[in-house]
Amino acid sequence: MIKTFDDNDPEALVTLRKYPSGTVFARHTHPRGQFAYAATGALKMFTDLGNWVVPPQRAIWVPGGVPHEMHMRGDVLMLNTYLDAQAAERAGLGQRCQAFEVSPLLRHLLEAALAIEPAAASSVRRHCVLTLLIDEIGTLPALPLSAPLPAEPRLARACQRFLDAPSQTVSLDEMAEWSNMSRRTFTRHFNDSTGMTFVAWRQQVCLLEATAQLSQGASITEVAFALGFSSSSAFTSVFRRNLGDSPARYLAKSKAASLF
Repeated sequence: MIKTFDDNDPEALVTLRKYPSGTVFARHTHPRGQFAYAATGALKMFTDLGNWVVPPQRAIWVPGGVPHEMHMRGDVLMLNTYLDAQAAERAGLGQRCQAFEVSPLLRHLLEAALAIEPAAASSVRRHCVLTLLIDEIGTLPALPLSAPLPAEPRLARACQRFLDAPSQTVSLDEMAEWSNMSRRTFTRHFNDSTGMTFVAWRQQVCLLEATAQLSQGASITEVAFALGFSSSSAFTSVFRRNLGDSPARYLAKSKAASLF
């Protein structure tokens, strides 16, 4: 996972790797930005500023130099595109991690980039494929698949405890108790640190965990009750409102889009 580069590498370098479920890459950085596309399986990524879940057929951008940790949920077929600073700027990628939808064209371009022989380093075809690949990344819609993590140590510990076993049933009062704060103090500090209410953050974390569990084959009912929703219909309603599709349609689109 930790990639090195030299002066002869192109501005966008595409690699393909397979990782068994449960693979963990401990905290590390890359000198280049990493656009990680999960063709199969799901990724969970952790940084100092937040955590992300990347379902199948979606991608995440990790800027160069950002420390991050990755966990594989299900067997993951990952296509990484490592972009130098100029290419990342042309693609409009910023200095913060972000999850993205992936277009059919980009999937075809990744496949084409992998098929180009290293000996064709100066070929017109490689130049055209990589130029269009970088341009296409710049058109992708961002996805709301992240949850910020507070820097304040007491809040951070409480949030990590929640991340270890996310559930809609964990109350604001419980989080305040885990943080050794009053309800009022916890609410003020949490909102200031994350820019979200605890209730909104709790729901977002549960949705992130839901996408990971669904990607591994868990049923909608199993996921709904594991995460403390009152019913599968309540879970489906929240999922659709936040991610634009029902859980079943969301996963069906992922499977239908797969090229690999």
